[in-house]
Amino acid sequence: MSRISEAEHHVMEVLWEQHPLTAQEVADRAGEARDWNIRTVKTLLSRLLAKGAIGHEEDGRRYLYRPLIARGDYVAGESRRLVDRLFGGKVTPLVAHLAAQDALTAEDIAEIEALLRELKQ
Repeated sequence: MSRISEAEHHVMEVLWEQHPLTAQEVADRAGEARDWNIRTVKTLLSRLLAKGAIGHEEDGRRYLYRPLIARGDYVAGESRRLVDRLFGGKVTPLVAHLAAQDALTAEDIAEIEALLRELKQ
């Protein structure tokens, strides 16, 4: 599957939350925050169809859209690409970078520590 843009990702989030949806239903949900009209949403849906990220089925004179990739699979792929591209495939430099930038809250650190304890067991 081709990479998806930020706008396309917003449409995917709508479809991951609920599906199947018509283009108008996607526009109603996605367009509120973005000030998108139905034509913009239909363009984004067409792009996602071409990339194989979503599928559709006919329902009378309209199409119902649904994701073809799970959100978890998408997040895993994007996360791996980020770590590979920016940190040579290693997670430790990512965490070190976040710590150096004061981007980790005390809650983040506690969650990371809990995760590490869990992974060690």
